[in-house]
Amino acid sequence: QVQLVESGGGLVQPGGSLRLSCAASRSIFSGYTMNWYRQTPGKQRELVATITSGDSTDYAKSVKGRFTISRDNAKNTVYLEMNSLKPEDTAVYYCNAQLLVKVYWGQGTQVTVSS
Repeated sequence: QVQLVESGGGLVQPGGSLRLSCAASRSIFSGYTMNWYRQTPGKQRELVATITSGDSTDYAKSVKGRFTISRDNAKNTVYLEMNSLKPEDTAVYYCNAQLLVKVYWGQGTQVTVSS
């Protein structure tokens, strides 16, 4: 069973930065697309950033230019560097791994942007 464990969330002031990490329990990175989603109460889960096995990336318009997704296959870890954070970035952030019909989720990590 694959496990994804997020870390790095917390409370940060507007304009600040955080780096989220997602570690996989075993090596799945060689073929998996890795994603970061976020969700706030009462809203659907939103796709924030994607990185393919070939290191192609894509971002939601709301975070483009502020967030950067990267992966370290040797460490089985995907990162989300978040800069210039805004209160509207407040959410639970989830790591997701996808390969064809296989989909895995982490438990989520809370990010709160507030003064």
